[in-house]
Amino acid sequence: MKSSKEVWYGNNFKLGILGGGQLGRMIIQEAISLNVHVFCLDPDPNAPCSQISNGFTNGSITDYQTVFDFAKDKDVVTVEIENVNIEALEEVQKMGVKVFPQPHVLRIIRDKGIQKEFYKKHNLPTSDFFLIDNKTDLISNIVSFPVVQKLRTGGYDGRGVQILKNKEDIEKGFDAPSILEEFIPFDKELAIIVSRNESGEVNTFPVVECEFSPEANLVEFLFSPADVSGLVEDKAKELAVNIIESLDMVGILAVEFFLTKDGSLLINEIAPRPHNSGHHTIESNVTSQFQQHLRSVLNLPLGDTSLTSCGAMLNILGEKDSNGPALYDGLEFLLDQPGVFVHIYGKEIVKSFRKMGHVTVTAPTVDELKKKIESIKGKLKAHSA
Repeated sequence: MKSSKEVWYGNNFKLGILGGGQLGRMIIQEAISLNVHVFCLDPDPNAPCSQISNGFTNGSITDYQTVFDFAKDKDVVTVEIENVNIEALEEVQKMGVKVFPQPHVLRIIRDKGIQKEFYKKHNLPTSDFFLIDNKTDLISNIVSFPVVQKLRTGGYDGRGVQILKNKEDIEKGFDAPSILEEFIPFDKELAIIVSRNESGEVNTFPVVECEFSPEANLVEFLFSPADVSGLVEDKAKELAVNIIESLDMVGILAVEFFLTKDGSLLINEIAPRPHNSGHHTIESNVTSQFQQHLRSVLNLPLGDTSLTSCGAMLNILGEKDSNGPALYDGLEFLLDQPGVFVHIYGKEIVKSFRKMGHVTVTAPTVDELKKKIESIKGKLKAHSA
């Protein structure tokens, strides 16, 4: 078996990424520093990775033959999105291609129903739930309101999730396989990123605290360190390590929690890839989540995850009702602010609430960080003509 150095040093090594969006783009930006050659597959010919990868294939990431043909000559294949053709990855894995996260992990995580059952099987704390097939099941399984309905597959960035507050809301319920969850009156939403390499080395990043946009139903901004006790921080790290080891997963895993009113942690969802909740690490931590992802899938020593400063991340979302070539207002203002770093993803088309980029903010203290966030929030706008 080749050592990690023999595998990835040199121009013959090929790392394949299924998906060519912003996560892949930021992985490539770290890969360039290590001289790792990255090849991407994405259905959008103008995907962000198409501009900077060593090789780009325009094609479906859910089609068996397309994924098989793309992956079969790679040394390692990874993903930046869960909705990929797992059967093709299983086949190339049998041929000796390393696939991280492994196909069995993707099967568990991409179906939220299987994911919830995994928590239950391993005695991991999560909200109570029912698995339902259609709207008829929805009606018969609602005991009280409010309740949360999530599509088992296909949801992302707040899509495929809705809160049903009363009987009248049942009409808008999804008529598809879903999970029906107890609504948790949480105190805070937290997230943590954990990584694991083939050698079994595990490391976690500090816990972050998330602030959600109720209109877009996704993270508006987050900050680190989270305003939680050391006990909560340690418990989050313990649970994250337990999850990634129970999955026997290689790669990077984002774990989202509800911190309840009584101080308990409940697992909300997990994502087996770099995640929105780790974007601030590019400027705020010794090692970014994207470099850590590379280190984990290439079986390299995991990096130091310590904070170098307090950090926050604000999403740059497409303005409501935008749909067309992307334009940006306010860039010069942000670039003139100390401790503010702009990351634009290179998406040609802006749509309502589409993630077009993010802004990282650094400061010596959380109080200063929050003041700086308020001073720049909404200053950079992504819109169409």
